[in-house]
Amino acid sequence: MRLHGSQISSLNLCCRRGAKTRSTVKLKDLPQGVLKLEPYNDGADELPQYPTVLQGHRNNMQKFKNCVILTRVGGFYELYFEQAEELAPLLNLKLASKKINKGSVPMAGFPFFQLDRFLKILVQDLNKYVAISEEFAIQPEDKPRLGGVMFDRKVARIVTPGTLIDEKFMDTSENNFLLSIWVDIKSLQNQLDQQEAKSLQHVFASTSQKVGLAWLDLSTGDFYTQHTTTQMLPSAIARVGAREILVDQDVRDSIGLELQQLVGPDHQLVTFFDFPKKIASMAEWTPMLEAPLPSETIASFPPEEVAAGYSLLEYIRVQLQGLKLKLQPPCRRQLDESMVIDRNSLRGLEILETARDGFGKGSLLHAVRRTSTKSGARLLRDRLTSPSTSMAVINERLDLVSVFFKDHHLRNDVIELLKRSYDAQRLVQKFTLGKGDPDDLLCLSRAINASKEIKRVLSATGHDMSGFERSLMSMANRIYLDGPVILAEKILAAIDEEGLLQKQRMEDTTAAEVASLAQQVVVNEALPEEIDILPKKAQAKGAYRSKADMQPDVSGVDTWIMRRHATPKLCRIHQELGDLLKEQSDLTDRLRESVGSSSLTLKWTPGLGHICHVKGGKISQDALEQVGVTRTLSSTKSTRSYYLPQWTKLGQNIDQVKLKIRQEEQQIFEDLRRAVILNLVKIRRNAAVMDELDVACSFAILAEEQQMTRPQLTKGNGYKILGGRHPTVKLGLEEQGRSFVTNDCFLNDQERIWLITGPNMAGKSTFLRQNALITILAQVGSFVPAAYAEIGVVDKIFSRIGAADDLFRDQSTFMVEMLETATILRQATPRSFVIMDEVGRGTTPEDGTAVSFACLHHLHHHNQCRTLFATHFHALADMTADFEHLGRYCTDVKEMPSGSFSFVHRLRKGVNRNSHALKVAHLAGLPAEAIEIARSVQKALRAQHSGSPEHSIH
Repeated sequence: MRLHGSQISSLNLCCRRGAKTRSTVKLKDLPQGVLKLEPYNDGADELPQYPTVLQGHRNNMQKFKNCVILTRVGGFYELYFEQAEELAPLLNLKLASKKINKGSVPMAGFPFFQLDRFLKILVQDLNKYVAISEEFAIQPEDKPRLGGVMFDRKVARIVTPGTLIDEKFMDTSENNFLLSIWVDIKSLQNQLDQQEAKSLQHVFASTSQKVGLAWLDLSTGDFYTQHTTTQMLPSAIARVGAREILVDQDVRDSIGLELQQLVGPDHQLVTFFDFPKKIASMAEWTPMLEAPLPSETIASFPPEEVAAGYSLLEYIRVQLQGLKLKLQPPCRRQLDESMVIDRNSLRGLEILETARDGFGKGSLLHAVRRTSTKSGARLLRDRLTSPSTSMAVINERLDLVSVFFKDHHLRNDVIELLKRSYDAQRLVQKFTLGKGDPDDLLCLSRAINASKEIKRVLSATGHDMSGFERSLMSMANRIYLDGPVILAEKILAAIDEEGLLQKQRMEDTTAAEVASLAQQVVVNEALPEEIDILPKKAQAKGAYRSKADMQPDVSGVDTWIMRRHATPKLCRIHQELGDLLKEQSDLTDRLRESVGSSSLTLKWTPGLGHICHVKGGKISQDALEQVGVTRTLSSTKSTRSYYLPQWTKLGQNIDQVKLKIRQEEQQIFEDLRRAVILNLVKIRRNAAVMDELDVACSFAILAEEQQMTRPQLTKGNGYKILGGRHPTVKLGLEEQGRSFVTNDCFLNDQERIWLITGPNMAGKSTFLRQNALITILAQVGSFVPAAYAEIGVVDKIFSRIGAADDLFRDQSTFMVEMLETATILRQATPRSFVIMDEVGRGTTPEDGTAVSFACLHHLHHHNQCRTLFATHFHALADMTADFEHLGRYCTDVKEMPSGSFSFVHRLRKGVNRNSHALKVAHLAGLPAEAIEIARSVQKALRAQHSGSPEHSIH
């Protein structure tokens, strides 16, 4: 493959390095939190000051001020001006310069096949917005008017963290949500005037004003809305887990600081965008939705959700630069339909990631995930963050898990089919966005056939069954096959898989040629550690390619991706092509016989067109002229090339027929794409059923592995667990060859609160967490790690476990602890479940005891919720003696005559007034001298407290 000069220089600037340098960036230096989205300037371009490509790039930098501009130049994407200087070190690219009449311009770039890699760094790691300026071929008739340039360049798409579509670096096991928050600033201002509050921030944090939320995933088309309150907004943001959050530009100056606090330690990107002043009704959203919303459905959406949803759609319209899309109709998430898990509890209970290092391993999601598909993993994550509060929904899910738990053969059959189902949600969404290729169509047809087989398996098993096995028939009846199956048959009848594979191999070869050239430059000029700048695939392909392998394929072999009988018209054109190719073959044979040379060939070359090529110099000019040769094009000692009018005319006819084939193939592809859109709703619904089956099979496998039991859900406020286990701690201990000690827990009207005392390391925190996680798993629709579980449905779970300084917002450990405690005391209801560990430990023992008692008093007399309260303030056991609905339980230490000891993790009724802190200190490795001093101090303090003569401390 040949490259023009600018391409080679661009390749060199990407791959060649000078003196050994290394650029490093600290995570804390990367942009986090709130970024301002500057309005795009749609004014006229500046007067030309640079050559065409550079001027277009400069104009785009002015028009899209908040974006990094990547301009396509041949086989490369390039950065120029100050953006090249800023980003080249961060992207580990060579900073070069492009000479122009006025001097030079900084530039950096990379080969086109590395776009995904650098988009990941820019968008996901650096939180940048990226505007991609692509090349568009100019029609021949327009070239004189545009000065003879071959390409027009314009921004085709703006990529932000929340507007990723089908980038290869996306984690398909998670949704890539974009969240819009709509706040009524005028209403907040009115409350400020009425309350005579000091600031809007104070009003925002202390009121229960409604806030509209809307979030969607462009890669799947999932679209949701919900309203919440300003107080519950942090928890809603945490549950959605959006990659990017949209807020109205008008809100920035009013409550921008408060919104920054809502982002919290998760560092989601906040984009301030000019929300539309006029909110279009939902009836006007239809062009962007897969189906119009019924009028009765529209009436159910409150105004704040409509405002948030329309603002979200407007942002997408701007960012996608007119790209059409079909989203699923917005689905309302009702506040009372799911358990509320606030942000602190999501983190404290380590539902999605561990609190210490933010890793997935060790989290509840990691411990319970056994899904077979990426889309099933997305549904599992969604359920874990929003467990259901509907007994009907929970029991339907548990019924399905029970079926797969009992029937291993059915489960294995379904899992095998699920593995063949691909990610239909994302595949369909590609086509709604005008993307997608024939390979995606084949994958979609296989997904449809997998759903067809699953329906057959479920229907065959679900017949003549009673009880909860009927859930199989319910799932089977939700799979719609009439249209999708016809679509799948059309796809398989139209697309030639072998031809498609051949075409892909040729494309891979072309891409590998560029990679190979880049590889050669690196090997020849770079340092050994710098070879990693190329993808491993490129390195492997390019490392040992011979010169012969690098030659372009001029064999004239055409690859067709559609079967020749896909349509009658295509069949006729192929027949026409076959006749013409036979004419070519017959003509070749006649010419060879006439001139007496078997080396004569009729071929086409990019530079010369249709020519007659002969190897060997023994053929006379007279013989060639007799067969119609008119002009010699080139001649060497061993070869000659000529023009032959008969071949020129025949070759042009062949080219025209081949063009007709390509046009017909494109039309067939467009027809199939339209057929996908027409079956969009059914395919998405079928995919949703497949995801539910995947999660149910996953829970059945988990239940079998971990000997879990089906929980019983009730409408009361009771809580009865026998032999409960912590789902993640148990796995961790088993990896170390240790066993987990189970515990019972009984909360009811007699004992709503358990006050738990005992030594450190004896499992108090584990006991608290395991019961909260058992509750979550039960309402998600999973079996639970216990011998028996009977749970009254919980509306909210609150966890106050562990705390850390938040120095960025000038909040001490104790302040963070009190903020979390205040949230619990304000929001917990009699149906809630609360776990609190070591409340008050961040201050003096006296103050800590007072705060802890006040919390217990409020929970007992006001919230009246189920509570597990662990503490080292042993005086609380005496101070709460008259609390009618409070029970006292403890863990212990077992001491041996030899002086050794072990922790007793099983709870017993009573109070343990010894925390055994020095034993834990000894285990941690404190020096013996320090332990002895601590023991002396301990004895002195106890003697002082009991009124005995004071011991001296040395």
